[in-house]
Amino acid sequence: MATEVEFAVSRIASVNPATGEVLGELDSAGPTEVRAAVARARTAQPDWNAWGIRNRIRMVRRFQQILLAHKTDIARRITQEAGKPVVEALVTEVLVVLDAARFLIDNAFAILREEKLPHGNLAVKTKSGRILHEPYGVVGIISPWNYPFSIPSTEALAALVAGNAVVLKPSELTPLIALELQALLREAGVPDDVFQVLPGEGATGAALVGSEIDKLVFTGSVATGRRIAQIAAERLLPVVLELGGKDAMLVLEDADVDVASSGAVWGAFVNAGQTCLSVERCYVHQSLYPAFLEACCAKARKLRVGNGMDPATEIGPMIHERQVRVVESQVEDARQRGARMLAGGTRLRELGPTFFAPTVLADVDHDMRVMQEETFGPVLPIAPFADDAEAVRLANDSDYGLAASVWTRDRARGERLARQIDAGTVMVNDAVSCFSISEAPHGGVKSSGLGRTHGRWGLEEMVRVKYVDSDLLPRMKKIWWFGYGGGFTGEMESFLDLLYARPLWEKLKAGVRCAGALWRRKL
Repeated sequence: MATEVEFAVSRIASVNPATGEVLGELDSAGPTEVRAAVARARTAQPDWNAWGIRNRIRMVRRFQQILLAHKTDIARRITQEAGKPVVEALVTEVLVVLDAARFLIDNAFAILREEKLPHGNLAVKTKSGRILHEPYGVVGIISPWNYPFSIPSTEALAALVAGNAVVLKPSELTPLIALELQALLREAGVPDDVFQVLPGEGATGAALVGSEIDKLVFTGSVATGRRIAQIAAERLLPVVLELGGKDAMLVLEDADVDVASSGAVWGAFVNAGQTCLSVERCYVHQSLYPAFLEACCAKARKLRVGNGMDPATEIGPMIHERQVRVVESQVEDARQRGARMLAGGTRLRELGPTFFAPTVLADVDHDMRVMQEETFGPVLPIAPFADDAEAVRLANDSDYGLAASVWTRDRARGERLARQIDAGTVMVNDAVSCFSISEAPHGGVKSSGLGRTHGRWGLEEMVRVKYVDSDLLPRMKKIWWFGYGGGFTGEMESFLDLLYARPLWEKLKAGVRCAGALWRRKL
């Protein structure tokens, strides 16, 4: 109990990573507060479900219009707390959420409505089946700091429209924008206890995982995701885990060097490289390798690094100095193992302790940490390959499998290689933007996680599927009930022939032989 009291009075501070300014301080939610919030959500959820899906879709429409009206203010608040340029906050966060709302408005009813299930088996033709999509109840969401608005918003909207209550634990580095989301949802009509935010650090998240939630959606590190999976397995708590990536970019010999290099630079450095879908490994055909390196270096050096509130800024600060140290250690490891540093590679201390120069590394290999571990910083490591088979082998030589990209003038060839890459998403001639395609599923394979968010698949993650079956001849005893008798085995053998034998004359003979089963005496 002393631990809970001590935890309950601890506080977290939201700090602007560009300036060090404290934006606000909040009390951390302790285990007692977490349990109480989940209990309130469970009490409120049945009434929320009773609203009906059409009314919940109307809520999403109101939310969308309220967000649209406040888009600039929300984007600026994201920038203050997460550091990214305001234009990136608009495009990679606000736009993503507006379109996710559009997808739910247009599609949620069709996806979640009750479905009639046809029966192909002749033996059960006298039955009528229905598929129901029922909410889990209380969905817990643990979201990260790198996209503090778009990730929890898209997940929460899907959960809410499906009839669930939501308890959100945001990153301790970006709690204020989660409270902005809460305010927007409440203005749109979501009852207070149906969507709740619990600020706090790892202990708050652990308390949420251990609470009586009905499903958990987690975005974060592999190590934390594995611990969550172990805890969830003890009570078979269903989970969706998005655990990051080490996304590969393959540049084939027929690619446009200017276009592909621009794609690599944006894909590696957007949000200062702090994106689970970042280009973290770039493989270039050896015939293009020198020209590609030169183009990437020239473009990286032109990027303007600074405070994201400055309209001229293209790359903002990293979220925290400890993340900068991770990047520094990987870059130094690569340098010591023989990589060439062609651009960047150092902090920009004149701007502040969290600014790191866009970095291009050449001649990297898989013995280097920068090609094995998730970097989550503005680093573009580039290596050559000889042919398509080697490119695919290198792309698949990773514990991660979130996304990848193939760059080529030949779309069919690109799609052919995409099918050979072990990843949840493979884009041809673009990277990262798959997250903004609301119809497309988001999630990975291997250590990149389990389950999907976004699109139909993400919405279906928020419901349990129930099958309801009604017999249309309730006063008739079924032929497979007891009272088998000596001849029943032969009649059933003939019945199987009636159903599945190929020649028509075999079916006709079988139908005659099995007809007696209809008249046999049953218990």
